[in-house]
Amino acid sequence: MNAFARIFARDASLAFRHGGGAGLAVAFFVLTVTLFPLGIGPETQILERVSAGVVWVAALLATLLSLDRLFQADYEDGSLDLLALAPLPLALVVLAKCAAHWLTTGLPLLIAAPVLALLLNMDAGGLGALVLAMLLGTPILSIFGAIGAALTVGVRRGGVLLTILVLPLYIPVLIFGVCAIEGAISGLGARPHLLVLGALLLGALALGPWAAAASLRLNLD
Repeated sequence: MNAFARIFARDASLAFRHGGGAGLAVAFFVLTVTLFPLGIGPETQILERVSAGVVWVAALLATLLSLDRLFQADYEDGSLDLLALAPLPLALVVLAKCAAHWLTTGLPLLIAAPVLALLLNMDAGGLGALVLAMLLGTPILSIFGAIGAALTVGVRRGGVLLTILVLPLYIPVLIFGVCAIEGAISGLGARPHLLVLGALLLGALALGPWAAAASLRLNLD
């Protein structure tokens, strides 16, 4: 647990210190969401209708923007080889890095999302579902993103390949995240969709770190 905590603290500290975590992700998130009213017009009914999808798509893109820093820097300076040889299982190393990534990227997006949703005139009844859905969904984005980042570590210009690999994994999170908000607004209830997101999160926690660790070992070998 001490090794896990040290890796988590190291990655979080590096992300905040270099400005590549919360600031960059939130700035991209805010800019992306604020561009939509300029593109589709100021009609409040249209903005309300698309608000859930816009917020989630922007959150997905902001998360993608920061995935390359999960393993690439450690691979380039040799730290990843040392982490792979450490007594701590590589899957737990991956989990610690995913937790740090969520703290520096997912949590700021979660905090900013309700404000941007109000900017898009989202119904107040959907704000609670938005927060809960993003609380469950953003960790899944970090874990699934770690799998793609592990597969492309060391690949030259692997950003496009990383996007292609990860986006299909993000689609269920997007669908159920938006459906949870729409269900809360329409009165049908968000609970079924939130339960699915919870199940996806449990599955990601159980399988994602091991898949990413296996991909890292394959690339390191």
